[in-house]
Amino acid sequence: MFSRVASRLHGETNPLYKLRGEIATAGHAIVDLTSGNVAEHGILFPQPLLEGILTEASRRSRIYQPNSFGQKPAREAVSRYYLAQGIEIPPEQILLTPGTSLSYWYCFKLLADEGDEILCPCPSYPLFDYIAALSGVRLVPYRLDEERHWAIDLANVENNISTRTRALVVISPHNPTGHVSTKDELDAIAELALRHDLAVIADEVFSEFLMERRTLPRPASNRAPLVLTLNGFSKMFALPGIKFGWMAVSGEQEKVHRAMRALELISDTFLPVNEIVQAAAPDIFQQGRDFLDSYASEIRRRWGGARELIEQSSHCSCCAPDGGFYVTLKLDKDEEATAEAILQKAHLLVHPGYFYDIEPHHLVFSFVLEPEMLRRAFSRLLPILEVAPHPLDAHPSA
Repeated sequence: MFSRVASRLHGETNPLYKLRGEIATAGHAIVDLTSGNVAEHGILFPQPLLEGILTEASRRSRIYQPNSFGQKPAREAVSRYYLAQGIEIPPEQILLTPGTSLSYWYCFKLLADEGDEILCPCPSYPLFDYIAALSGVRLVPYRLDEERHWAIDLANVENNISTRTRALVVISPHNPTGHVSTKDELDAIAELALRHDLAVIADEVFSEFLMERRTLPRPASNRAPLVLTLNGFSKMFALPGIKFGWMAVSGEQEKVHRAMRALELISDTFLPVNEIVQAAAPDIFQQGRDFLDSYASEIRRRWGGARELIEQSSHCSCCAPDGGFYVTLKLDKDEEATAEAILQKAHLLVHPGYFYDIEPHHLVFSFVLEPEMLRRAFSRLLPILEVAPHPLDAHPSA
C-alpha cells in the first residue's frame, strides 16, 4: 500500500528518545538543551508591533491576487536587504517560500533528477536526509575539519564530485558547528562550481548571528555559475510561526533565467506563502531592525555565558562557534552513554554527536537558553561529566 519512500521515512525511535519518553511518562520535567527556538527562551519579536503590522497587512491583502514568485513589495524588501549588504539581487530573481525546508525541496527538484547527487557538509542536520529522500536525490557528505575550526576540507569536496553531482550545499554559519565560511573558502568553492558546472545552495539562516565578525562572506558575491541563497524570518526575526522565507537566485544570467522559469512553475503549483504574511514582510524588515540588533547582541551575550560554563569542565572542549545558536563539545568520554546519563540523572536533553554524523565523541546543545536556566542546567550537568563512562569503559571491544 505504501511507497518505498514512505518505508524509508519510518524508523524506530532511538534509545535516547525512548528514555526521554519514559522519564516524561514518569512525570519528570525535561529541559531541552537542544532547542533553538528563542521564543521559548525569552526572546520574542515585540507583540504590539507585530499585531499592528499584521492588522495593516490583512487590510492590504483582502483581495486575493496571487503571484507565483510572491508579492512584489515583499520581494523588493528582500532585495533591499541584500543591497544594504552590497549584493545586488533584483526582485525578479527572488522567490518567496514558507520557509527554508521547502526552499531546499525546491532546490533539489530544480537541480537534480532521481539518483543524482548533491554534496552536503558533514557534520550535517538530520532534516536534509528526509528532504533528500522525498526528492529522490542522494546526499554525498563532504568533510568539515574540526582540527581547523571546522573549516571546509576543499580537497575532500573535490574528491567527492562525480559525474552525477549537480550541486553543493554551503551552510554558513553552520549548524551545529558554528563555522562561518571564509571568503577564501567560498572563492575556492566557486572555482570548483565553475569547473564542474555545479550550483551552490547557500543556507544563511543564521546570517544575523555572528560572534565577532561584522559581515558575513556570501557565495552570492563570488563567481559561482548559479547560487541559490536561502533565508527567512524564522531565525532572523524570531518568527518561526510566520512561515516566511525566500530563495535569492544569482549567477550567470542564462542560468538564472532558466532557474526562475522552472521555479515559477514549481511555486505556482502550490502557491504556499500566506498572503497576509507577504504583505507584512516589508514592515517587519523595516520596523523590526531595532529588535534584530538587540536580539543579535543578546545571542552573543548568551554565548559568552555558556562559554564560561563549558570552561569549568576538564572533560570537554569546543571550537568556539563563529555564529549561530549551537555549540559542539568534544568529550573524553563515550557520547551516547554520557547523553543518556545526563538525561537519566539530570533530566537534561543534549544530543550525541552521531545524530549529526560527527565522529565520536561529542555532544551538541544550544546556548540560547535564558542565562539563569542554562547556569542551573550546567550545575547539574557538569558533575555527571566527572563520572560518565570513558569510551573504552562503555565499549570494551573497542
